[in-house]
Parts: sequence; C-alpha cells; structure tokens
Amino acid sequence: MEQKKKSYFLKILERYRGGNASPEEIRFLEAYYNLYEDRDDAVTDANEHGYALLKDRIHENILSTIGGERQPAVKPVPRINWYRYAGIAAVLLLTLSLAIYFLNTGKDPLPATAQIDENIRPGGNKAILTLAGGRKIVLDDRRSGEIARQAGIRISGSGNGQLVYTVTPENMENEGPVPEHAVSTPNGGQYQVVLPDGTSVFLNSASTLTFPAVFRGSERVVGLRGEAYFEVSKDPSHPFRVKSGTQTVEVMGTHFNINAYEDEPSMRTTLVEGAVKVYAGTGSLVLAPGQQASVSRSEKNILVRRNADLEKELAWKNGLFSFEGDHIKDIMRNIARWYDVDIAYEGELPDIDFTGQISRQTRLSEVIRILELYHLRIKVSGKTLTVSYHEPQNTNRP
Repeated sequence: MEQKKKSYFLKILERYRGGNASPEEIRFLEAYYNLYEDRDDAVTDANEHGYALLKDRIHENILSTIGGERQPAVKPVPRINWYRYAGIAAVLLLTLSLAIYFLNTGKDPLPATAQIDENIRPGGNKAILTLAGGRKIVLDDRRSGEIARQAGIRISGSGNGQLVYTVTPENMENEGPVPEHAVSTPNGGQYQVVLPDGTSVFLNSASTLTFPAVFRGSERVVGLRGEAYFEVSKDPSHPFRVKSGTQTVEVMGTHFNINAYEDEPSMRTTLVEGAVKVYAGTGSLVLAPGQQASVSRSEKNILVRRNADLEKELAWKNGLFSFEGDHIKDIMRNIARWYDVDIAYEGELPDIDFTGQISRQTRLSEVIRILELYHLRIKVSGKTLTVSYHEPQNTNRP
C-alpha cells in the first residue's frame, strides 16, 4: 500500500512537470509546496521562470520526503516534520490548512457553497439530560448554574459544555432508591459529564451515557452507547465498570477511550494510562497503556493491538477528524455523526485509503472540496450526501 501511494504521487508529479496534470492535481501540488515555506519570492511570480522554479522545488520537496530518487534542486529546501504523514502524498485529505488553501485559490468554487454551510454546520456542545421519571433537560453552552436536584444530588452546568454532579449533605442521609440518569448527545453534539465521584466522561456525537445519580455499594457501574473518553477517579475499593454492548471494561482509576457505535463492526477500547480489564463473551484480557482491545460484534472475541494509534483514537476529543488508512465509508460515518447528515452511495467505490487530519470545525463545503480532489463526487440534497467515484478524464491513473 505504501509503495502504491508513492507511485501514484510520483505519477502526478510527472504529469505536472510535463504539463498534463489536471487542475485539481496542479492545485494539490502547489498546496503541498506551500506547506513547506511561505511563497514570498520569485517562485510565485506569474512568469515562465517562476513556474518552472515552483515545479522544481515541489519535486525536490516531495522526493526528499517520500524517499524517492533526489533530483538537483534550484535551491535547497529544509525538510520539516510539519505533519507526521505529510510525505504519504498520494493522500489528498491532509489538514485544514490545505483545505483553506484550495478554497482560497478562487478557482472552480463549489456550487451553492454558502447554502451548504448555512444548512449543515459542524457540531457543538449539545446534549439531552434525562432524569429519573423521564423529565428531559436540553443542554448547551448557555447552560450554567444549578439545573436540577434529585435524591440529594445537585446538577449544574458550567456554561462551556460541561455537566457537573455534586453530592450534597442531604444525600448523606438519603437511603432511598438511587435514580438512574442519562446524558445523550445527538448527531452533531458532544458534551462532558463530571460524575458524583469526580470521574470525567467526554461524550462524542450520537452517544449515550447512563449512570446512577450517586454511586452506592461496592462498585461504580455506567453504561455507554457510542463513544466516550473516560478519566476515572481512583477508588480501589469501588471498581469502576463500563458496560457497552457485549463487553464490560473494568478499571480502578485510569484514562481510556471506548468506541462502541452500533454501526461499527467492532468495539474498541484504547488505554492511555493506568490499566483496564476487558471482558467479552467468555474471555478477558488486561490492557497496558498504548494498547487497544477490539471486540467483534459478530464473534464476540477479543483481539489486542499492542501499539495503538492514540493520536487517531483521541483525535475527536481534541477537535479533529483523523483518518489513518481509512476507507471512504469509514470517513463518511464520522462525517454523518458530526454534521448530522445522511449518507448514500452510487456505483462502486474504489479501495482507496485516506490519511490525514482536519478540524471538526471545518465547514462542510471545505470537507467536500478535499474529498472531491480524490475523484469523488459528493452531491448535497437537503441533508443527504450522495457519494460516487469518477475516473479522471485526462490522466492515466495507476
């Protein structure tokens, strides 16, 4: 796969140098060059010498990055580790910076771009709190101060997408049943919950956390559908357990991420620090930091990945989409959840892997623009994105 990506990119470069590249490929290579240094010298001059110089510098940068045969350069260009995978240049989904560059070229704007961005916006801090008895409270950035009290628990909002549970003196004397609560994020939503024991839970889009309003007894048990990042408060005498689908994750005090969306083929538990034990079916295993357990929904067996990509798994929490060797359908599932859109497909899609990062605050039209540079067509009708693939007309794709 790696050699395939290099070969494809080198062929784009050859077409560029020979004057046969498509407009999209030209803009991509120019943007790639722009990642290395500011274009404030003669290379940007709109003359034949400047254009040739630009091509030579792009060639030098690309070959030095991906390990190809180096060619004489007009001027040495320093290599920088701007982005860990910038050298895997067959990939056109790079970063927000690249997206902005393409949009600012002023060429071939997307039709109805403004309308797309007005109707379909990136997600934000929003959720629904469901109290015992069924009362629902809408949560957003404006929620601050006390929101509700139940069973001696004060529930308050911080005003920045955080819900905090606080045990009051009243609760210490309350021996009645413990009410069950739930916080649910819709498509296009995210929220943080601080549980009564001090545990912080960061919920991704289309996710639900169920939990008791206060932890009593010998263990702390919560339920999860979707994805969440946990920072569990240490309490060795009261183990913390997360139940999601057919798996249970047991921790004493640690940081980890669980991806348990029902439309994903497996459930992934990724450990950042501490230790967790994952149970599924009749098996179990203990994870060390940097490892990931994957539980198949169909077979319920546990597989372990010893060198998990923590950057990718935690990207959503850090405000990013991260695609490391992902297929277009993997990418579109993430886009559907965050932008609250439906996805449809037309025709056969090639087996292409995408790699790169992009901000989750990127306008949808920018995301579409990047994907279309890879010969995808994305039609927007209302809140439905229809994805298809078309071969380039004037190039010979490897």
